[in-house]
Amino acid sequence: MVRSAENYEKIYNHVEQHIGPIAGVFREIVSDVMAVDIIVAAPTSKRNYYTMVTYGMSELPMTVPEGAEDYRYAELMICLPPTWKISDEAFQDERNYWPIRALKTLARFPHEYQTWLYMGHTLANGQPAKRYSDNAGFQGMLLSFPDVEDKQGFFNLDLSSVKTVHFFNLVPIYQEEMDYKMKNGMEALFAKLNKIGTDDVVNLNRKNTCKKVFGLF
Repeated sequence: MVRSAENYEKIYNHVEQHIGPIAGVFREIVSDVMAVDIIVAAPTSKRNYYTMVTYGMSELPMTVPEGAEDYRYAELMICLPPTWKISDEAFQDERNYWPIRALKTLARFPHEYQTWLYMGHTLANGQPAKRYSDNAGFQGMLLSFPDVEDKQGFFNLDLSSVKTVHFFNLVPIYQEEMDYKMKNGMEALFAKLNKIGTDDVVNLNRKNTCKKVFGLF
């Protein structure tokens, strides 16, 4: 599939305008389904963390339900602490690479399975779900609206009169949180995450909001 250089430039500029200076791009040359590049926005004084944004997912429309035609095109992002090791060499270690792997896997997911991704959707890391790496207990991802200064301006990017791309942030979550969301809905899970002050930045030590603690009686 030949990708649009014009669309890439628009997404690149959009990220730079709303997020910050671009530190680099990890390009993917060969892929079975679609190539997914990762645009890396550097930490700034306002956003002191890396923001990794996909490009490639929006080259094809997702298979959306009736009434959601305006949300056929999307890209994903994840935010990493400023101390995260980001380089080709560092990415040889899964402890550094797993957020990038998750971005690429989820970007391809709707096209491989003829479905769609939207706010509040959760996806497990495999079946059965497994930890992303030995230093990360998370076993899935939750899609949320990105926390940026101009939320509406960033969320919607018009590439043409008939194509609008939407950007979703990935929030790593635990198995118990995925189970809780399936039972109680996304608003209930977001409420739990908000209660402990969860933000966009990946925190490997984040509390599991749905893990039961059994005490001695």
